[in-house]
Amino acid sequence: MGAHVRLAVFDLDGTITRHDTLAPYALGFVVRKRPWRLAALLFVLPAVLGHALGLTDRGALKSAFIRAALGGCHRKDLERWTAKFVDRLVAQGLLARAVATIGEHARSGDHLVLLSASTDLYVPAIARALGFQEVICTGLSWDGERLRGTLTTPNRRGEEKARCVTALRARYPGLESFAYGNAASDIAHLRLVDRGALINGSAAARRAARREGLTCADWQ
Repeated sequence: MGAHVRLAVFDLDGTITRHDTLAPYALGFVVRKRPWRLAALLFVLPAVLGHALGLTDRGALKSAFIRAALGGCHRKDLERWTAKFVDRLVAQGLLARAVATIGEHARSGDHLVLLSASTDLYVPAIARALGFQEVICTGLSWDGERLRGTLTTPNRRGEEKARCVTALRARYPGLESFAYGNAASDIAHLRLVDRGALINGSAAARRAARREGLTCADWQ
C-alpha cells in the first residue's frame, strides 16, 4: 500500500444505513416468498426470553431468528432476494453523509473495510455496491444449498469488533486509522483507532464516547 493510504473501518446498521438491516431483509423475504412461515417466528420467543433474562447472548438470538425465518431456504432464492434488497437499500436506505464520507476515503485511496454484526447473506453484496475492499461480518452455516442459519463466526459486535479492529491494525501496521460506528457497543473498537467517530449516537452513547475522546457527529 502507498505511503498515504489510510485504514477506514465502517459499521453498517445505523452508520451507513438509516435503519437496521437484518429484520427487513429476513421479513421482506418471508412476506414476499414464504408468507406461511410467519407463524414459525413464534418459535423465536424462547430465545427472546432467554436473551431478556441474560441466559443467551445476541448471537444466539440472531441465529434463532434467522433459522425460524429463513432456515432451509435455497441459496439461489436468497441470492435473488439479496440482489433486490441491496438495490433498494442503496437507492433509498443510506445516509447521504455516510455515502459522501465513503467516497472521500475512496478518492484518497484509503483501504475501506465494512465491519458489521449483520450477516454474510447480504453484507458482502452491500460492500461491493459501495466500493469496500474488505468485509468482516457474521457468518452463517449451510447444508449444501440450503441455509441452516447457525453462526459460523462470533457475532461481530462489541468486544468482537474490537478484536477484529486490533487484527486489522496488525495486518496494516503504520496506517493512520479511522472508524465510524453508531452504538454504545461500538465504542469498544472506535477507541482503538487514531480517529474514531460515533455517528447519530444516543445521549448515553455520546457521553461515553466523549469520555474516550471520540468525535460525535450527526449524519443525515
